[in-house]
Amino acid sequence: MQYNNKRKDVLYPLVLAAVLAIGVVVGLSIKKDPIRSGLTVYPRTNKLSSIIDYIETQYVDTISTDMLIESTIPTMLKNLDPHSVYISSSDLQEVNEPLDGGFDGIGISFNMPNDTIVVISTIPGGPSAQVGLLPGDRIVSINDSVVAGKKIDQDKIISMLKGPTGTNVTVGIKRASIDEIISFEIIRDKIPIYSIDVSFMLNEEVGYIKISRFARTTYSEFLQAINKLQELGMQKVIIDLRSNTGGYLDAATNIANEFLPEGKLIVYTQGKARPRQNMYSNSRGQCLDTPVAIIMDEFSASASEILAGAIQDNDRGIVVGRRSFGKGLVQEQVLFSDGSALRLTIARYYTPTGRSIQKPYEPGSDEYFYDINNRYEHGEMQERDSIQHHDSLKFTTPGGRIVYGGGGIMPDFFVPLDTVGITPYFTKVARRNLIYRFTFNFTDKHRPQMAEMKDLEEIEKYLDAINLLDQFVGYAKKYGIDPNYDDIEKSKKIIETQIKAYIARNFIDNDGFYPILLRIDSTLIKTFEILQDNNNNISELLSPTIDSKLKASSWINPHAKIYNLKSKS
Repeated sequence: MQYNNKRKDVLYPLVLAAVLAIGVVVGLSIKKDPIRSGLTVYPRTNKLSSIIDYIETQYVDTISTDMLIESTIPTMLKNLDPHSVYISSSDLQEVNEPLDGGFDGIGISFNMPNDTIVVISTIPGGPSAQVGLLPGDRIVSINDSVVAGKKIDQDKIISMLKGPTGTNVTVGIKRASIDEIISFEIIRDKIPIYSIDVSFMLNEEVGYIKISRFARTTYSEFLQAINKLQELGMQKVIIDLRSNTGGYLDAATNIANEFLPEGKLIVYTQGKARPRQNMYSNSRGQCLDTPVAIIMDEFSASASEILAGAIQDNDRGIVVGRRSFGKGLVQEQVLFSDGSALRLTIARYYTPTGRSIQKPYEPGSDEYFYDINNRYEHGEMQERDSIQHHDSLKFTTPGGRIVYGGGGIMPDFFVPLDTVGITPYFTKVARRNLIYRFTFNFTDKHRPQMAEMKDLEEIEKYLDAINLLDQFVGYAKKYGIDPNYDDIEKSKKIIETQIKAYIARNFIDNDGFYPILLRIDSTLIKTFEILQDNNNNISELLSPTIDSKLKASSWINPHAKIYNLKSKS
């Protein structure tokens, strides 16, 4: 997980250091008091501590040395590598929550159209569901503060609702069917954050699992998903790691172990002060004979690359998509007594063939984080051949495949960024977030008729009877987007699919969202076809002629039985 140092944290200490240096020089040049000597720092003393002490005792105004220290640390780390960072005590809890697997709160998902807090969903069994909050409820007050129509920042609302487990918060609710405000006292509790967004069967034999991060609970969630999908008849599996920026190393290695026979190297780490540490499989996995494909993109990083590298380098499965991010540095977190933390890079990780996935970086330069934009401009998102590999970065797997290091995992099968249906009209409505806003209003209006629908087939049958596209075009026109019917015809499929997916998510969460949205996912469709071909004989799948051999396959059953481990929190 990345946590970037803010620009002001970098500029302020540099300016301060420059001013301090000038001040010392000027002070020495005009010194008239023979009693007071200048600042002298002797060898083997701590220069930084001496400067801070000197500022504290001699600076013309009172200044907080704590503030100086907090501002200086990020500057020091910026001159190391892009992933060594300092996290203040005020930010640490928020940074760690996605990886720790939960937070303390009331258990709702909400939106804020027109400065009104609207409950989208409540977590089943969570604090809000237990006291009777319902989707569609408007929160007008939190404790003694009126929040309706106040243009309060969303982060402020979140901080008002969250709090330590066992504490109370009182919310005032306006419900459509009741005139008066209803007061609910909610006892906050631990709210889980799931790292597996969804898992379901694409057809009778191919399972699909989407992992959004590698958190403390990811491996146990993965085992639950695998067990359920195997009960549903899963014989092959697709693991979707797109936009998964990483997390805990052991979560990735444990999942890799589920697919590898005994004694296979999964990953090894090594650093200046850390001797090489190898991690091997133990043959106790549940998917040792299950054909597997992994989907990646340019935002898949760190632990995602460890899992993909282990599968690819051991010739155990295939990787489909686009080149991954390229983060091959291992951070160790050190906690300080004030609640802050330092995440320092202490080693590099290497895939089983010896590849370092870390892409190049220049200490102190921001160019590292613009690499994705550079790839797009250079055509890499559309053409695999735009990527040039140096021979020194070439490695060979036990099965004879050529793989490359030096900047991400290269997929076995490249799928370009899908631009089908992306027209100027679609771009305009997407930039203004009008599709989501339309679906929110539609959900709010149709909630009485759809509230009891818990089945995707039932929801789609209801939506198919409504001309959603015409309604959306009229809605977009009210917001200044005039219809371009040529563009609308070209973008029809993607607009209608997104509308249905978002509406379904509002009623049955990701159980409804992903099975609809994935029908227009070109990368998943390609992966599905490859996995179905040749019974996943790896040597045949990796032959240069595979694209010409792909045959028509039964695609996703739109009403297949699905299993979702995540309740939106």
